[in-house]
Amino acid sequence: MSDESAFGVVVIGRNEGERLHRCLRSLGPHVARCVYVDSGSRDDSVAFARSLGAQVVELDPARPFTAARARNEGAAALARAGVAVEFVQFVDGDCEIEPGWLAAAAAALRADSGLAAVFGRRRERARDASVYNRLCDLEWDVPVGEALACGGDALMRRTAFEQVGGFDPARIAGEEPELCRRLRGHGWRIARIDAPMTVHDAAMTRFGQWWRRMQRGGYVDAEGIAELGRRYPRWRAAPSNLFWALLAPLAGALAVAGGLRAGAPWLAVAAAGGLCALYAVLWLRVARRARARWSAADARLYATWIVLGKWPCAHGMATWAWRRLCGGRRRLIEYKRAAGG
Repeated sequence: MSDESAFGVVVIGRNEGERLHRCLRSLGPHVARCVYVDSGSRDDSVAFARSLGAQVVELDPARPFTAARARNEGAAALARAGVAVEFVQFVDGDCEIEPGWLAAAAAALRADSGLAAVFGRRRERARDASVYNRLCDLEWDVPVGEALACGGDALMRRTAFEQVGGFDPARIAGEEPELCRRLRGHGWRIARIDAPMTVHDAAMTRFGQWWRRMQRGGYVDAEGIAELGRRYPRWRAAPSNLFWALLAPLAGALAVAGGLRAGAPWLAVAAAGGLCALYAVLWLRVARRARARWSAADARLYATWIVLGKWPCAHGMATWAWRRLCGGRRRLIEYKRAAGG
């Protein structure tokens, strides 16, 4: 099979505007073997994708939109079109494929028949436009080598993807680690290779966007822990978030209030100081681990926002618990505004 015919590309998007334009143009000749899956866009996404020759799938709004469902339907559309591909590149519509990525990724998969998926370095398009973009860029910088999971951008071996039945379409987030767990359960492996993969456009400029993104992460952790318990790779996230976002400040507030009621302001000051010292210890621990990977400035930034992130993560866990308790619909937790919106 020639390199040109080895790839099928599945791009997913919703109101990405110019971000999608850049994404599809970055595919070059591979756009002819691309399926663009649209989740109810109100901009020109569908028309633009068709103008470049991509096959377009418009999801039925009668069923909830999820990235997992979109990727599955894109892969199914490739199969229905009779496109017999060796590999499927999944990419989000807010990302651009780096030149040379597909060839490097395919070479890695062909060199190791045990790999189901490979991913490379995802970079943030406007890293220094906001502190939130910079945090995203740090998040994407995972170590090279075997990994537990990939993200939304990855080149997957089609046979492995089909063997496990693709993504779980009901998941509102965290569908990639869940798929990778099933792949590993079938004996496959996932790896980050040392190659530039995509340029991502987080477009995060507001605190509220960051909060909702972290809230979504807490939701994913709560769902994973409920399903797998201690087998979930981040099972310690639940007690950590609950302690730092709820128990520690509550205990500190009660101690301060008790000191004031007892007419011992020194006790209230000591309680407040002790609480601040606890958070300082947490910050130092996170910063020390981060310093092994990044510069001192990036490590300090990362540690600060990881500590602050305990609250939105706990919010996400509470959101999951409330929906589970009430039997509510799994609604997307979106942080990004439509392009130009």
